[in-house]
Amino acid sequence: MSEARITWISGPVLRATTDDVFHINEAVFVGANRLLGEVIRIEQNTIVAQAYEDTSGLRPGDTVHGDGMPLSVKLGPALLGNIFDGLLRPLTRELGDYVQPGMKAPPPQVFEFAPALQAGETVRPGSVLGSATGSGGLSQAVLVPPHISGTVVEISGPGQYQDEQTICTVRDESGAEQPVAMSHPWPIREPRPVTQRLPTSRPLFTGQRILDSIFPLACGGRAAMPGGFGTGKTVLQETLSKWCDADIIVYVGCGERGNEMAGVLHDLPALEDPRTGRPLMERTLIIANTSNMPVAAREASIYTAVTVAEYFRDQGLRVSLMADSTSRWAEALREVSGRLGEIPGEAGYPAYLSSRLADFYERAANVRTLGGEHGSLSIIGAVSPPSADFSEPVTTHTKRYVRVFWALDSTRAQARFYPAIHPLQSYSGDIGDLVDFWQEHNHPHWPEQRRRFLTLLAEQTRLERMARIVGKDALPPRQQHILLCAELVSDGFLRQSAYSEIDRYCSPARQARMMQLLTRFIELSEQAIEQKVEFERINTLPILRRLRRMNEDIGEQDMEQFETLRTDMENAFAALTKQVPGRVG
Repeated sequence: MSEARITWISGPVLRATTDDVFHINEAVFVGANRLLGEVIRIEQNTIVAQAYEDTSGLRPGDTVHGDGMPLSVKLGPALLGNIFDGLLRPLTRELGDYVQPGMKAPPPQVFEFAPALQAGETVRPGSVLGSATGSGGLSQAVLVPPHISGTVVEISGPGQYQDEQTICTVRDESGAEQPVAMSHPWPIREPRPVTQRLPTSRPLFTGQRILDSIFPLACGGRAAMPGGFGTGKTVLQETLSKWCDADIIVYVGCGERGNEMAGVLHDLPALEDPRTGRPLMERTLIIANTSNMPVAAREASIYTAVTVAEYFRDQGLRVSLMADSTSRWAEALREVSGRLGEIPGEAGYPAYLSSRLADFYERAANVRTLGGEHGSLSIIGAVSPPSADFSEPVTTHTKRYVRVFWALDSTRAQARFYPAIHPLQSYSGDIGDLVDFWQEHNHPHWPEQRRRFLTLLAEQTRLERMARIVGKDALPPRQQHILLCAELVSDGFLRQSAYSEIDRYCSPARQARMMQLLTRFIELSEQAIEQKVEFERINTLPILRRLRRMNEDIGEQDMEQFETLRTDMENAFAALTKQVPGRVG
């Protein structure tokens, strides 16, 4: 084991001299408490390391021991349903109220193992050895680590084993025998290998209409969610965690305020999984790294989270990673960079901020795994720009590496418009990949309807500026009609309350019916205007209230009511356009 002696300390950054060999990104143990750290620079016989724990009490002369391996985390069946810190150390009351210096992973846990192979069979990296079932009854696949392949010499029979216990022995091409357990380590800064990266072809449904129908994210895609203080980033990510159709949710709170993170830790474990009726935590993993935790650990937490997400993706699952927020992670980069004496870039961030963001977001993918399964990892990163300034470096660099941009607007949030996503500042680059999916699911006119809604909302912004000058009633009927239709789209479709029992989730089929109904109203009202029907008669139609309220009045179990509403709307406009004075539908 390599050894060095500390000569200089500044917060989480330390320098140590050595005559031994160290490597970049090698894990190190610092001082008598064996604080975990990582080598980030080597200069002749001096190493520079960052410690992921509080360095109070360290002094020059203390030892630094190299681990000989890159900074890694243990991946296995014991992850789901638990809460960890940024280095994947469990945060449980049994281990104390605080993370103790030098704390390691808990003792191995016991799982029921059921083999899927027999001795003599050939395995390749990523092959499924069997399944592991915990005390909660949840079964997970046990994978061959990516660096092991060969012939199974011996495999354990059905029974209970510790997750670090050898359950299989594989003889590789060189004749060496490799032990395999239910868990295995993996370096957090190294992406897990795949057979093939595939084009995105289906959406990640979130149950939120403005996201699924207007700015959709594909499975295996990348989305950024920037917004100022109080715009609802954390609430929206919690909503997505509950309602999105991913198999596994990985939530990382990176540098968030302690009370806000406490709310997440209180709320998420108490949620019920709408798909199974069981606790949502059974398919969720939380990584909590609050702003008062060591700053270097905040920087590592993002990589820890995406490594864990890739592990579940390799099991052939759809995984969604919620990162809240990458701005706090970038601030950690800036602080460590300053202590290293590096030349600052824009706004004080290091020059490599852009490449680090790329390293993170590019690990999202739709893939063919090493085991031949189809899996995906979607990343949704919240951004907290100071003063809601979207031109600051973290937001602008993030936009280069994501295809979906959900811009949260403080004005809409203050008006209690949820989700507070600004439709004219947001965009989705995944539209073209998802057209075929919607056509196969009975929504062939989705691109045109989506484009029409956005055009109406853009026209609304222009006309509202004019209306503030001349008054809304002074506008021509066609312009008043545009404002009416835009308000109907906003109130009846884009607005969606997370607290509504009926409307907190909206299925793709229900979204399609609502879009088609609103599009038909726009067409019928345009025809009425062309036939010289007074705008006031359209504006006072009783059917308008039902259209505005259909998101609350028509639930998932009452889909046939959409057809009734459509029929009533057709009859109302048919009566309206007849040349009978005072006849209103």
